[in-house]
Amino acid sequence: MIDLRKLNTRYEEIKQNIANRFMDIDLDRVLSLQQQRSGLIQQVEQLRQQRNENSRKMKQKLEPEERNVLIEEGKQLKEQIAETGDELSKLEKEFYDLASRIPNFAHPDAPIGKEEKDNLEIRRWGDPRAFDFPAKDHIELAEELDLIDFDAAVKVTGTKFYYLKHEAVILELALQRYALDILQKHGFTLMMTPDMAKESVAAGIGFQPRGPESNIYTVEETELCLVGTAEITLGAYHAQEILNEKDLPVCFSGISHCFRKEAGAAGQYSKGLYRVHQFSKVEMLVLTLPEESEAMHERMVGIEEEIFQGLEIPYRVVDTCTGDLGAPAYRKYDLEAWMPGRGENGGWGEITSASNCTDYQARNLKVRFRRNDGSEFAHILNGTAVAVSRAIISILENHQQADGSIRMPEKLIPYTGFPEIRR
Repeated sequence: MIDLRKLNTRYEEIKQNIANRFMDIDLDRVLSLQQQRSGLIQQVEQLRQQRNENSRKMKQKLEPEERNVLIEEGKQLKEQIAETGDELSKLEKEFYDLASRIPNFAHPDAPIGKEEKDNLEIRRWGDPRAFDFPAKDHIELAEELDLIDFDAAVKVTGTKFYYLKHEAVILELALQRYALDILQKHGFTLMMTPDMAKESVAAGIGFQPRGPESNIYTVEETELCLVGTAEITLGAYHAQEILNEKDLPVCFSGISHCFRKEAGAAGQYSKGLYRVHQFSKVEMLVLTLPEESEAMHERMVGIEEEIFQGLEIPYRVVDTCTGDLGAPAYRKYDLEAWMPGRGENGGWGEITSASNCTDYQARNLKVRFRRNDGSEFAHILNGTAVAVSRAIISILENHQQADGSIRMPEKLIPYTGFPEIRR
């Protein structure tokens, strides 16, 4: 959530930011509710003061008639306080529900736009491979090598689930360990996170656990939901705590399963492993000082690049447009891998993202640090080290060989124990 004290002073900037993100939020209604809330809070405080004064008078020596008047006045004040308090509670719920939808301020250099074509390419690494044989997509390769079974998963679980088999199981685990070793080298604390979190925690991070636009699975008859990313559980690890300035940055690397409804996701670019309901991911989460968050953002993107350079996957880095930032993000960079099986001639597909959410999530979760005899909200950043399913796509398609086998990247062989997959 943004600092709601700035609704008036930065009104035009907030309104323009909402427009740049192509969001529909009634900012005037939020302001009106904020003013009404302030008025009701004052009313409740005045009524409580009157009740306290009434109590003070009741302790004095009074005539019976005077006492009866004060007793009746006390009853009325009690009723008024209860009624005004109920009104305040209802109004506050609407206020915070609407205010929580106001997005974070976007970086002034973030490209303004709504669609993928509006993202700004910053740089590329590696050249898309020119095959001297007809390249196959990961689905065909996986079927021929008996690595993935989508049909069995449909029977057992439904569409957009899958079974990994044979060397693909080893490849999944190898990618996780490969990423964790790199992150540990960079000073990240390795974590194995819960796969569930409280709905309030998910909402604090910026995910909507319920409603038609939710991408989150909720657990019936509980206040829990399945996490869509370890960002949720790692981001809340220090919720409602005040850290020491000298202990920042706090750098976590969390491995978790990720569960996503992926509502409305369809089309040829969503086939196979690219968009699924469950996958494994190694995530980076950093709590840092406000003045260091932009430099930390660049550092995290650099780690993502190191990981995929080691996997020998051509990629490009894009600065994500305002309409695709997500409400918590101030700025977001994506790594898009070249995927030879994407479309007729290959194409770019997102494999990682790294977001600087400034103090937006920390304000919700009350993650602070001490400085100058006071406390400030930390800045929270998140980044994908490896989303395993998409990394597998990239490896299968980029490292396929003419005989149908798959070559393993040299840096991954110590983790897989085999240099190639073949039948």
